[in-house]
Amino acid sequence: METATGAEIQARKKAEVQSPAEQTRPGLLFTPAVDIFETEKDISLLADMPGVKADDLSIDLKDNTLTILGKVESPKKSDEVDIVMEYRTGNFFRQFTLSEMIDQGKIEANLKDGVLRLVLPKVEKATPRKITVTIT
Repeated sequence: METATGAEIQARKKAEVQSPAEQTRPGLLFTPAVDIFETEKDISLLADMPGVKADDLSIDLKDNTLTILGKVESPKKSDEVDIVMEYRTGNFFRQFTLSEMIDQGKIEANLKDGVLRLVLPKVEKATPRKITVTIT
């Protein structure tokens, strides 16, 4: 099995926002922590997104950029008053650049218990294979 060198999928580098127009909705925006695993056939990405429901999760793919956006509603009720606030809620946002090694038409997503699992299959030509030698 070939080890990933980061060529198949790359996290976008953190950049300072130069304009207040970057975010159009009020509230906090978090970067979900991710783990990335590789097999001969695919790459799996796990993103920790507590509080995100499937209906509030958007995964888009455009120009080889995979964008994950998860919206979280505050658990605070309208008639409650803050006493102590240690747990902050907000939306989740992360982008990745995909290489040609990923079969973009076969990407699968599953959300369970606040963990998003994306399976990114490799294109057929990128998967290792054995070649049988015949005697003639």
